[in-house]
Amino acid sequence: MSATIDLKNYIRTIPDFPKPGILFKDITPLLSHPTAFRESIKQIADHYRDLKIDKIMAAEARGFIFATPLSLELNAGFIPVRKPGKLPFDTQSFHYELEYGTDTLEIHVDAIKQGERVLMVDDLLATGGTMQACIKLAEDSGANVVGCAFLLELDDLKGRDLLPGQDVFSLLHY
Repeated sequence: MSATIDLKNYIRTIPDFPKPGILFKDITPLLSHPTAFRESIKQIADHYRDLKIDKIMAAEARGFIFATPLSLELNAGFIPVRKPGKLPFDTQSFHYELEYGTDTLEIHVDAIKQGERVLMVDDLLATGGTMQACIKLAEDSGANVVGCAFLLELDDLKGRDLLPGQDVFSLLHY
């Protein structure tokens, strides 16, 4: 953490959202404060600055918020991961199981070149299922996944357990 700004001061907890018993971590106060938002991007970038990252990959929608400025900070390309039917070019898909059904993620077939060093990014690590699917999609496309970066991690949900062998970095822990 920066000595001048405590980023946790910009995360609001909303009880019982989206359903009773959930303590939702709202990042919008951080996003609305340019100094705090900039500092969060800088701190995540500092963790990966020396790893020669080629691309940053993130799932819609909140992952995009952190991945795009991070890609500029690290001089890396950005790969959007979308739901089916949202990308205009030929896509590669990955279907995966959720506790309540199945889901599918897609990227463009030319998004990753064989051996490119790709950093996975999302705003929040909870159970890890979406990130696990994104990693599989990246690896199936020939990527060398160099890490998984998050603004927040909900430690009690043990999402990092679904990401064995990955460098998992979370800026803030709850």
